[in-house]
Amino acid sequence: MNDAPQDLPLDDLDDLVGEWLTLPDLADALGVAPGRARGLVASRHVIGVKRGERNTLQVPAAFVVTGPHGDPEVLETLRGTIILLSDLGVSDVEALRWLFTPEETLGATPIEALRSGRRAPVRRAAQSLA
Repeated sequence: MNDAPQDLPLDDLDDLVGEWLTLPDLADALGVAPGRARGLVASRHVIGVKRGERNTLQVPAAFVVTGPHGDPEVLETLRGTIILLSDLGVSDVEALRWLFTPEETLGATPIEALRSGRRAPVRRAAQSLA
């Protein structure tokens, strides 16, 4: 996870994100070992926050999509967007808020736009945060 402050209130994230996956749930959803799920966080393919009663790291379920061969996979264009946001100084919490908040220029949330294949407009919108 990004080393930026994570102490912002997380209550609104539940409303924005909806469904969350713990790392073991992410591993199950992808059909990979739990260590691979942790690796996806470490390599910035996904981001998450510590939440819930047990304060466990969880990632949005929307990051998992059906791949071209019908298998579940992490949304391919997500990593580049996460890295761009991080390079702009955006914390993981702020990045999650941005990804799941409707963006006027996109006519959707950035995560919806990424899931529909609109990587370039999402990245342009992200760059405007600088």
